[in-house]
Amino acid sequence: MFLCCWLALTALIPLTLSTNPGVKVKLTAKGLEYGRQLGMVSIQKKLKTIKVPDMSGKQRVSPIGKVKYSLTNIQIVDVGLPTSALDLVPGTGVRLSIAKAFINLHGNWRVKYLRVIKDSGSFDLKVSGLTVTTSIAIKSDETGRPVVSTVNCVAKVGSVSVKFHGGASWLYNLFKKFVEKALRNALDKKICTLVGDAVTDLNPQLKTLNVVAKVDKYAEIEYSMVSAPAVTKASIEFGMKGEFYNIGKHQEPPFTAAAFSLPPETDRMLYIGLSAFTANSAAYVYNTAGALSLDITDDMIPRGSPIRLNTRTFYVFLPQLAKRFPGLMMKLLVRTAKAPVVTFEPNKATVEASSTVTAYAIQPNATLSPLFVLNMETSASARVFVSGMRLAGAVNLNKMDLTLGKSYVGDFQVRTLNSIFQTVLKLVVIPILNVQLAKGYPLPALGKMNLVNTQLQVLKEHVSIMVVSEAPCSRSRSLGAVSQCPTVPLREL
Repeated sequence: MFLCCWLALTALIPLTLSTNPGVKVKLTAKGLEYGRQLGMVSIQKKLKTIKVPDMSGKQRVSPIGKVKYSLTNIQIVDVGLPTSALDLVPGTGVRLSIAKAFINLHGNWRVKYLRVIKDSGSFDLKVSGLTVTTSIAIKSDETGRPVVSTVNCVAKVGSVSVKFHGGASWLYNLFKKFVEKALRNALDKKICTLVGDAVTDLNPQLKTLNVVAKVDKYAEIEYSMVSAPAVTKASIEFGMKGEFYNIGKHQEPPFTAAAFSLPPETDRMLYIGLSAFTANSAAYVYNTAGALSLDITDDMIPRGSPIRLNTRTFYVFLPQLAKRFPGLMMKLLVRTAKAPVVTFEPNKATVEASSTVTAYAIQPNATLSPLFVLNMETSASARVFVSGMRLAGAVNLNKMDLTLGKSYVGDFQVRTLNSIFQTVLKLVVIPILNVQLAKGYPLPALGKMNLVNTQLQVLKEHVSIMVVSEAPCSRSRSLGAVSQCPTVPLREL
């Protein structure tokens, strides 16, 4: 399953788009080794389903004349794929090679000669030295998802030996070579077809690729590929759009993705790079949707706080409030003036936001009387982390600057309100924001794939996610070792 899923990302799709990707994924040779192990299990199961048709005919055998024969109920007993390799072909794609494979079969034989003499028994057929070499090509379907198929498959049977049981032993050698040849030809025609079926049968899984993944009621993120994969001897790297859009409305932001590069290392299984463009497209979408606003009332402030949202608290800073609006509760409306800006620097993620804060007095009849409007510039440090198959975050206030936008109660010194609004930000706004950020947004995925044992680094212009564990049983090239592998770091649940 893993093999199918990640081969989908190695597509040789002749895309000509020049858009810089917002998200990059690099699959290394270690990742492919893990895929080889799981993929060979799938192919082995497929080969066990080989159906060899019954065979019958006549063969002239000296000195007894024509012998009528039939081979029936031919079944696969065992399949072994002790040696296989999945190799990257620079500039081309992926090549799967299977060597030293064997297939054991069992069936029944029956002969009739001299018109009335009959004989029968069973036989065991052993096919050894089987080799298969195939390339996997990937195209895009009408939804933009990949479709896999095999090309240039070559299967060769090394040797075939038949052992007969029952009946007259002198008959065996009379038609042994003919039976071996007939069964060899039958298998030659079947093997590549079944290997191809093992690949194409995985296409339904590829349709689970979250080309457009819903985030919440406001946003969705698109993971369509924007360029053909770059294949080297060590890895496959491909780019995805990685852009947020408002639900049902794909409006481009007034900025584009800048080019960025994943770390050159290839000692991990998988690398995922998520650029600042992706984060900033999210900020643009939520700001456009009007989702970056918050009404703050006194009941949202912890009871133990000495600061309350009422005109009595503000009396110390704005004495005129007590005269014009005595004993009234207050309400604050915090709203972004423009989309926040996210920047990534080595070991540092920062969010800069420009907002307005409008203060109201709540009249006894529940009408709102505007008091003042403040312009607020904030800078927050961000912590980014992986939660399952989602990228999540949390922010912490670094600094805040206030300026007066408009006053309905006369002039006053804005700086005297700094302590109040910093407290409101820390006790109310940031905790609410962090609850939303902790939900995260979905990473590119197929089916129920899940990432575990990851490391995350904040680098220049992007966040890098690495699957740090090696592929299971990476020292073994035999299929028999797969069942003994420990829990794998990147798994299909």
